[in-house]
Amino acid sequence: MRLGPVPVAPYAADPSTEAGLKVAGQVKEIRRARHLSQRQLAGRMQVPRTYISKIENGKAIPTLGSLARLAAALGVDVRQLVQDARSRRDDEVAAVLADPLLGEIAALLDRLDPLHRSLILGSARDMALGQHGQRRTA
Repeated sequence: MRLGPVPVAPYAADPSTEAGLKVAGQVKEIRRARHLSQRQLAGRMQVPRTYISKIENGKAIPTLGSLARLAAALGVDVRQLVQDARSRRDDEVAAVLADPLLGEIAALLDRLDPLHRSLILGSARDMALGQHGQRRTA
């Protein structure tokens, strides 16, 4: 009697690995936004450049103490290093809704049909980007 291949349980991602990858992406993104090289960031933290490289490549997960030093070297709050895209978006939405006028507009958007909602959001985006009176091309 011949048996087929043994089924393998699906790979379950290690939560610490996932957290490390989020930190890695955030560190790299913020470092680049600040126009810092890995060497410059390492100098600010007084660690080898290879340590920064390992963090950004997800090969090293910084300790809480290192996270605090990393955040200070980047000029950000530690929370920014551990936030994922969804959390950042939620924070941005909360900041927008904190504005009284924008909060009032947002509360009324659900009453509009999709076309009118799209027109209002497009106009608001254009105004925010300084494109008053310019036609958008698709």
